[in-house]
Amino acid sequence: MPSSLVKKITTNGKKLLTFVGCIAFSISSLSHASAIIPSPPQINAKGHILVDFTTGKVIAEGNADILLAPASLTKIMTSYIVGKELQSGNIKNNDPVKISKNAWATGNPIFKGSSLMFLEVGKEVPIHEINQGIIVASGNDACVAIAEHIAGSEGAFADMMNAYAEQLGMSSSYFENSHGLDSTEHKTTARDMATLAKALIRDVPEEYEIYKQKSYTYNGIKTVNRNGLLWDKSMNVDGLKTGHTAQAGYSLVSSATKGDMRLISVVMGANSERSRLVESRKLLNYGFRFFETYTPYKAGETFATNRVWMGDKKEVELGILEDTPITIPRGQRKNLKANFELNKQLVAPLTKGEVVGTVFLQLDGEDIGQYPMVTLQEINEGGMFDRLVDYIKLQFTH
Repeated sequence: MPSSLVKKITTNGKKLLTFVGCIAFSISSLSHASAIIPSPPQINAKGHILVDFTTGKVIAEGNADILLAPASLTKIMTSYIVGKELQSGNIKNNDPVKISKNAWATGNPIFKGSSLMFLEVGKEVPIHEINQGIIVASGNDACVAIAEHIAGSEGAFADMMNAYAEQLGMSSSYFENSHGLDSTEHKTTARDMATLAKALIRDVPEEYEIYKQKSYTYNGIKTVNRNGLLWDKSMNVDGLKTGHTAQAGYSLVSSATKGDMRLISVVMGANSERSRLVESRKLLNYGFRFFETYTPYKAGETFATNRVWMGDKKEVELGILEDTPITIPRGQRKNLKANFELNKQLVAPLTKGEVVGTVFLQLDGEDIGQYPMVTLQEINEGGMFDRLVDYIKLQFTH
């Protein structure tokens, strides 16, 4: 618990109470010297970004907002919609999908030379097979099949994709198809892809489980997951998706965990299959080596008490209603400080959970997070005599 002192400040002519104190962290295992954080690595790609999944902190980026062809990274959005449809009960894993001519692997000319699940026209294939075909085999035919099954046509499914993109805050993305084969206006950004990856992991965890699957066999044809980082024993990568077309270059969205930290890396437009793996590994290693996700306060934890006037209790416990995860350079916990500001004089009655101020988390004098400060208990009005005494004291305080 932080040690605090009380001082008066004046805002708009009114005196308020502010608590200023250091968070009491255990730093016995940390060096007393300031941590040296090198600059992010140079990434050989058209665009890239590295994001902390929990906090949304951008650790590294380069050309993260330029419009790029996503290629098969598109399938992350297709998969996200499948996950949401399964979650809502609109479709079920064992539902049969009738394969149309549009989804016929060898009958649709747009599929020539691309990655396929090798669906046959007229067959009925259960959704759980189609889903693996999209995620693991990166089947363009599987994408068309599920798009037609869910929305009736691929055009209508693209409308769903764009609606979800808007809902998720992917403000620079526009989808024209479900698979990612090159199309004129079919574009996204590295930042938007990180946003989508975060949504997939957060919103449809059962769907995300499939992304760590290393191979998939359908109709006697085995396909190996192209995300080579799944085999990298030096890091715990459990997704996401590769992409490649002549226009897009080689891309990879990946996610990995280390302890309580999860990172999302996006590399778009690398010059080779090997390069997208090397550049993604560089980003992930940099994030895990030099940064950490740390939660100094837990929801409901008391970090301060304050005087209450005219109440049946003299003090009220103050805290927050949510955890406070932050991304900080490793070795910097000892330099974290908390600044607690009350926005009003605390006079009973007070309800539990009432917002009475703000908590600012600071590192080297810079605010890196802020949260509503609330009362953690109910305070009722005190007796008439106590209220009279407090009223008189308040006049002198003012």
